[in-house]
Amino acid sequence: MESLLGLLRIHVHRGVNLAVRDVRSSDPYVVIKMGKQKLKTRVVKKNINPEWNEDLTLSVADPSLPIKIFVFDKDTFSLDDKMGDAEFEIGSFLEALKMRLEGLPNGTIISRVQPNRQNCLAEESCIIWTDGKAVQNIVLRLRNVESGEVELQLQWIDIPGSRGL
Repeated sequence: MESLLGLLRIHVHRGVNLAVRDVRSSDPYVVIKMGKQKLKTRVVKKNINPEWNEDLTLSVADPSLPIKIFVFDKDTFSLDDKMGDAEFEIGSFLEALKMRLEGLPNGTIISRVQPNRQNCLAEESCIIWTDGKAVQNIVLRLRNVESGEVELQLQWIDIPGSRGL
């Protein structure tokens, strides 16, 4: 417990223009990995623009570890097909949290992360003050596939007794 910094809640919002892996569509789900942790969303049947709207929570001990996202097409009688992957770092998000901002107006942009060759961002990612907390909205462009993006939102959860930020 003392090595834990806190929890990262990842709201997996939706996929956009995902690859077709079955005859006309796909049955996509998302797997999120950080270190030895592995979480996954439910499968959305026959949809290349799925809305998962699921919260997955990672325990963060080493904030330098990248978070990896994999999208798969669920198949019944064969191995699930890969539909791309992406990864992102949470360093900028944690730096914004360390500012200990309180009382900002709702919607205030705290920080911006620009897309570059080292990250998988499809567009600028903003860290925003919403409802008394910092959240980061992320659109990831999937790699190793012909098309597709995944939209996420990050939120930090402090745990009493953890070493914190």
